[in-house]
Amino acid sequence: MTRCTLASVDRDEALTDAVAALCGPTRAELLRGAALGGAAMIAVLAAPADAAAAQIDDTAILNFGLRFERLQATFYTEAEQSGTVASMSERKAAWARTLGAHERAHVKIIKQVLGRKAEGRPRFDFGGDTESANKFTSTAVAMEDLTVALLTGALPRVKNKGIAAAFFSLLTVEARHAAWARHIVGTTPAPTAFDTPRTIRSVQGTIDRTHFIAREPKTVSKAKRPRFSG
Repeated sequence: MTRCTLASVDRDEALTDAVAALCGPTRAELLRGAALGGAAMIAVLAAPADAAAAQIDDTAILNFGLRFERLQATFYTEAEQSGTVASMSERKAAWARTLGAHERAHVKIIKQVLGRKAEGRPRFDFGGDTESANKFTSTAVAMEDLTVALLTGALPRVKNKGIAAAFFSLLTVEARHAAWARHIVGTTPAPTAFDTPRTIRSVQGTIDRTHFIAREPKTVSKAKRPRFSG
């Protein structure tokens, strides 16, 4: 499986902007060239959170989670609608369809919790990664690992007990997703005894410059537009 770098999974840096507003850009800048899971990344993530990070509130955390879940949900949906999922083996197709359904459900739940505070839906451009079975699968594995790290790092900052409980439920499901995805590609489902929590800023660093989130509207035919619009 191709090793993902931080620059390989927000093509127009919409997520970078979101994290910069929440935490400042310093750590994201440091992480851009590091490899996912590499020593450089771990060293930066181990650094104490700064004052800006300590000020993130539950709404900001939920909205970042909503944006990331929308990214995943649309990724899986687009792969299904483009025929990529159907071209895979029955075993892999069942895996992809199940995870896609779960991610769409996650989006709906987070939107319900946020209510009117939910941010608008970004536009996405996956640059062909949903049109190739190999690219789709390797990107899905990286996304699922990253989601577990994000939830593990964000949970201690959630103040509302009800929201924290919901995040715990989400974390356990996403951990199963990650293990399943790793099993699908023949990689060890649980490579280490402990997961490394990651801050919102560090997760943004990982997806920075992928350009998966596009700022400018693009002309897309109805036939190619994913029906998922959460």
